[in-house]
Amino acid sequence: MNVNRLARVYAALAGAADLGTGIGLVFLPGPVLALMGVAPVTGEALVFLRWVGAFVGAVGASYFWALWRPAMGLRAMLELTILFRVAAGLFSAWAIATGGLTAAWWSVPVTDLGLVAVQVWLLRKGAGRDG
Repeated sequence: MNVNRLARVYAALAGAADLGTGIGLVFLPGPVLALMGVAPVTGEALVFLRWVGAFVGAVGASYFWALWRPAMGLRAMLELTILFRVAAGLFSAWAIATGGLTAAWWSVPVTDLGLVAVQVWLLRKGAGRDG
């Protein structure tokens, strides 16, 4: 499988995961948090969680945007979303380490920083350079 095809498959999977998680956090935050093993939230924390869900969903949609609009650039999307994933991964790891989030949130930094590694690898292999 060539690197561009692999990058497109990756974009579809990562995009689906983020878009689905984002939609879930907005509309079904209780069940999504339960799947993560995180205690439910209420009040302003719930509003903020839903706002985070909207952002996560938008990041997921950006992967599909790159697939549906090839002229926009698969490579550009892979490069740009690294910034969002590093920020989310490092912040959530810091928040867990300092007690701001419980250890149940471990899946966030592991997932985001793991996907950063995949995207860096794809970019180093030349994903998005030749179509």
